[in-house]
Amino acid sequence: MADTTLTGKTRAFLDSAGWDTVAQPLTGDASTRKYFRLRKAGQSAILMDAARVLASVAPFLRMDEHLLRLGFSAPAILARDEAKGFLLLEDFGDATFAQLLEDGAEPEKLFTLATDVLIALHQHPQAIPDGLRAYHPEKMLEDIQLFLDWCTPGISEVGREEFSSAWREVLPVAHRVPASLLLRDYHVANLMLLPDRTGVRRAGLLDFQDAYRGPITYDLVSLLEDARHDVPEGLQETMTARYLAEFPALDRNHFETSLAILAALRHTRVLAIFERLSRCEGKHDYKQHHSPRVERLLQKALRHPVLAGVKRWFDQYARQS
Repeated sequence: MADTTLTGKTRAFLDSAGWDTVAQPLTGDASTRKYFRLRKAGQSAILMDAARVLASVAPFLRMDEHLLRLGFSAPAILARDEAKGFLLLEDFGDATFAQLLEDGAEPEKLFTLATDVLIALHQHPQAIPDGLRAYHPEKMLEDIQLFLDWCTPGISEVGREEFSSAWREVLPVAHRVPASLLLRDYHVANLMLLPDRTGVRRAGLLDFQDAYRGPITYDLVSLLEDARHDVPEGLQETMTARYLAEFPALDRNHFETSLAILAALRHTRVLAIFERLSRCEGKHDYKQHHSPRVERLLQKALRHPVLAGVKRWFDQYARQS
């Protein structure tokens, strides 16, 4: 049966790559990228169609090649048409950590592997590729200003200014820990179990085109305070202790403070993204099923004393959050 889900340009790309075959659509993420599984002669591959977000292709390719050079499991690139936004990727299968957890897998084993990947990455002397952009405090602030637009519509100019002022006081404090490669969307939905590999290579890495150079705490927060999955507090503590045991020289106070600030930052940004997805794209599940969890995580982070000013702002201007 002919596959009508692909455009003529996509078909031309697959034909040139020798994969002119039926494509099975896969469930995508919250982005506008599309994914398809291709099969032929006992082989499979993943088509990534990023035609609507062409700017994401070059960063994805660069980071994919970098992670492979470092010895991590990023998908091999089988074919590419960067100008049109098409990539043919190695198929890692369907065993995302998220799916495995839903199927009853032992959480500690999966989170241990995920934490060990971060440890190995942050210990690697060439973790940060040359010229990688920095996730500096002003960029962080720019990202979370989405919250003003989507979660506090009609807020006064004074309220907007107080938001920026409160965050500017604390965001530099989050950078008092070492910097490393920050994958930015490091969580169980973007990790895949590859049981035929060994060590940290058993974790297949996905969705890293938004990488930055930034505080080592960011990806740990992303993993352990997942917006879409409950992570037991005891497991969070165990994984944090496992990470810290590998970095004995880290200032514990700076580390814990950075964790709290970046947790608040990430949860603020995610709430805004889920609100935007609901209103603009009709993707209501994120807000309905996950925003309550993110709000709880945000309130937990705001209890840290360093975030007292940010908490006052939320109490005054965003009581529903």
